[in-house]
Amino acid sequence: MEMMKKKSFNLPEDCLAMILSLTSPGDVCRLSSVSSIFQLTGNSSALWRKFLPPDYESIIARSNNPSQLLDLPLKKVYSSLCRYPILIDNGYKSFWLNRLTGKKCYMLSARALTIDPGMIRKCWKWTSIYHPKSRFSQVARLHNAGWLDIKGKIDVKALSPSTHYAAYFVFALERSAYGFKNQPLTATMGLAGSGESMKRVVYLDVETLGNFPQEPLLGEPVDVFMEYHRTHRSDGWWEVKIGEFKADLEEGELKMRLTQHRGDYKKGLAVQGIEIRPR
Repeated sequence: MEMMKKKSFNLPEDCLAMILSLTSPGDVCRLSSVSSIFQLTGNSSALWRKFLPPDYESIIARSNNPSQLLDLPLKKVYSSLCRYPILIDNGYKSFWLNRLTGKKCYMLSARALTIDPGMIRKCWKWTSIYHPKSRFSQVARLHNAGWLDIKGKIDVKALSPSTHYAAYFVFALERSAYGFKNQPLTATMGLAGSGESMKRVVYLDVETLGNFPQEPLLGEPVDVFMEYHRTHRSDGWWEVKIGEFKADLEEGELKMRLTQHRGDYKKGLAVQGIEIRPR
């Protein structure tokens, strides 16, 4: 009986890169860790260029120090954008990638939002020192107001196509805060000019949980009465979902809004921004 000789399994690198490009970044890392066949190809710039957004260079160019990233191998560019969000557009926005899919993620800072038009100077204060720490240079703090009106927007072209996104209001309530307990806010999200918006009731005070039945308020459409409560984030802030959206259009402006035009006077809300990320 003849001895069977082991044969090496060799494919051209571009062929292996094509195979790996049909998977996901997470799959590539797993395959590279268990197979020497994929290890070398798993580090190639040609492969990671396919996982990075087509406009990643122009996005990085909007940061304060683009060469710090653009001079790196593309695998490290990808890894860095997943682990360390970068500030773009004069520090008013934050950008990063979803680690497993490479989809784009953003946070619009409080400075990038429209907060209580006409009353921002009277009812709000800007601060550079705050705990929990913000990724932006300033956060907005509510001094005293009887209503809230916070709006954000982003160009649909900035998002990853054919991707389901959700938007989250990122905030904190100070120990001295008042006026939020059991107070519903209306969150809306939709394309500008489309006439269609997702609308829901949200609560910023965790003690509200279970206090209100999901019943219609007089004169409001039924889809308003899905209640959503805050969840704690790993960065120490809180978030509440504003709505969801599928980025399947090539153009348009996605608008998000959080309002309350009735209720008690309120104080002690700190706004970091609105985060838009894949579901």
